[in-house]
Amino acid sequence: MIDIAVVDYGMGNLRSVSKALEHVAPNKKVVVTSDPQHILDAKRVVFPGQGAMPDCMRELESLGLRNAIVKSAASKPFLGICIGLQLLFEHSEEGDANGLGILSGNVNRFAAEAMHDVEGNKLKVPHMGWNQLYQKQAHPIWKDIPDGERFYYVHSYYVKPDDATLVAGVTEYPVQFAGAIAYKNIFAVQFHPEKSQHAGLQLLSNFVRWDGKY
Repeated sequence: MIDIAVVDYGMGNLRSVSKALEHVAPNKKVVVTSDPQHILDAKRVVFPGQGAMPDCMRELESLGLRNAIVKSAASKPFLGICIGLQLLFEHSEEGDANGLGILSGNVNRFAAEAMHDVEGNKLKVPHMGWNQLYQKQAHPIWKDIPDGERFYYVHSYYVKPDDATLVAGVTEYPVQFAGAIAYKNIFAVQFHPEKSQHAGLQLLSNFVRWDGKY
């Protein structure tokens, strides 16, 4: 029995994700897989990735993974990471691409005119590096993670859910955006927990122990 399936659709190096999961759950079977049946059979699913939304959707479709991801996101503890968060939503400005539509909302690019700090200095896109995340609601995934903890980000787009109650945490760059969302058995983050040192490992450890109830 697969305890944790890490979805592999050819977008990004997933070794760091799987190694981080193995570190926090040494007695669990972690499998990096592009097999839809493995994903459906696994007790929990991690949906990571890097790259452009249109390319990601094309690879998901070509590998026949859409149905397995949609079913898993409706039935078991499910963690989206970076583009794995964005793909859950309906549409992205990146390449005018449709996502999986599991959650209602859009993925927007950081607006060029807004990209400056309080002193007027220009901010770069992509948003890359460490930034604070402020928890908007209690959740089992936040266990032992202080409010305002720093996580590692690499992205040019951010999600804007239609339902603001989905937002589990926010980050500022310089506008406030959803750094994490929570819906039933789904938790998804814009940052990379596998690159976020102690706080990221704590989040993954919490996910491995989460029963999916919220």
